[in-house]
This record gives sequence, structure tokens and C-alpha cells, in this order.
Amino acid sequence: MVDKSEIKEHAEVVDNNGNIVGVVDHLEGDHEIKLAKNAPESGGQHHLIPISWVDRIEENQVVLSKSISEVEQNWKAI
Repeated sequence: MVDKSEIKEHAEVVDNNGNIVGVVDHLEGDHEIKLAKNAPESGGQHHLIPISWVDRIEENQVVLSKSISEVEQNWKAI
């Protein structure tokens, strides 16, 4: 599991193929990442994704273990 302290605000979030999913707004509690609503991929809404989806952190990028279609089917719009 990834050390959540490594997940930084404004870091790019990508799927397991390198496709951009969004940008970290901030951590929401102990188990979720809130994605910024102003990122083009967000459709103007915040979305929550579980930290458990994070495969690794590379420089200023959060790499997920899921494809973009899996993410979009399962993220929570708020």
C-alpha cells in the first residue's frame, strides 16, 4: 500500500495506461482522494476515488491500478 503522505495536492492522477484521470485537490479523510473539479477531465465536478486504487507515486504523479473506464464507472461525483 502507498504511503498516503506521498500524495500531494495538485499532483496529476493517471490510470494504469498513463491516461490522465484528473488532479488531486486534497485527501478526503483517511481513505479517499478528492479530485479537483477544475481539471478538464472532471466535467466541472469533484470526484472521490479510494486511496486503495493507487498503485504507486512517481514524481508528481499518482498512478492508479485501474483503467480510466474503470475509474469513471466507479468514482463518486460530489
